Amino acid sequence: MTKDHDSIDKYDSRDFLSARNLTPKHSSSSSQIGVDIAGATHCGRVRENNEDHYLAIKFQRALETICTNLEPELLEPRFDETAYGLLVADGMGGLEAGEVASRIALCKLVELVVNTPDWIMKLNRGRDENTVMERMTQRFHQVDYALREQAQHDDSVAGMGTTLTVAVSLAATLLIGHIGDSRAYLMHNGMLQQVTKDHTLAQALVDAGIANPDDDATKALHHVLTAALGATGEQTNPQVLRLHLTNNDQVLLCTDGLTEMVSPQTISEVLSEASSAKAAC
Repeated sequence: MTKDHDSIDKYDSRDFLSARNLTPKHSSSSSQIGVDIAGATHCGRVRENNEDHYLAIKFQRALETICTNLEPELLEPRFDETAYGLLVADGMGGLEAGEVASRIALCKLVELVVNTPDWIMKLNRGRDENTVMERMTQRFHQVDYALREQAQHDDSVAGMGTTLTVAVSLAATLLIGHIGDSRAYLMHNGMLQQVTKDHTLAQALVDAGIANPDDDATKALHHVLTAALGATGEQTNPQVLRLHLTNNDQVLLCTDGLTEMVSPQTISEVLSEASSAKAAC
């Protein structure tokens, strides 16, 4: 299946180091990180409808003192924790089923986050990190279940599925959840690195050592997915990663509509030279 559209999100933590140095005692560095985010999408030149959806969100936890007789030096007037989420989904299926699948995936994931009773906004302990990563896997499974259930009750979207790539930044920590052939890239010190692995037959053959990634026969299998949400016969665990962000790092989420048309070198040049996330998109 050829997918000719793309969705792009960019995260820029350019102010992290200076913001961290200005952090008052007891307050959160996460709320003082400068972030520049933008997104764009296009249906391409082959199809009339766009099966991609993207979403960038900001979520916060705050505590503000209204009145007190405590000494001012004992308590900051306000505590804030701020995190950001980037989501890209590339749907697949007949007619408009792919568009429905990618839309459901993003909306369902947000619903699950909103209904989580205890938001973990700090990863100071290994236990918290493990909990967040376990929840990422669980939520992918819940989105997969929601898609399958919808398809069972609506014949018009039978067989629908979608890729899903999610990036969540908590201060300098970047968490990635991924399934399918959309991608997450990290631009660090001028070097562009693909941090997610494509769930495709081509990649599986390369990993097994029985195919060369540059062979035409291998390239022809790039669009054959080995894992997706909703569409495959068996439930698959997502790839879940934890990375560390530093000053001027950039994160790019995109569908294969971008990576099939634009070389990594060009993507790297655009991210390096663009004056803003919007300009890069």
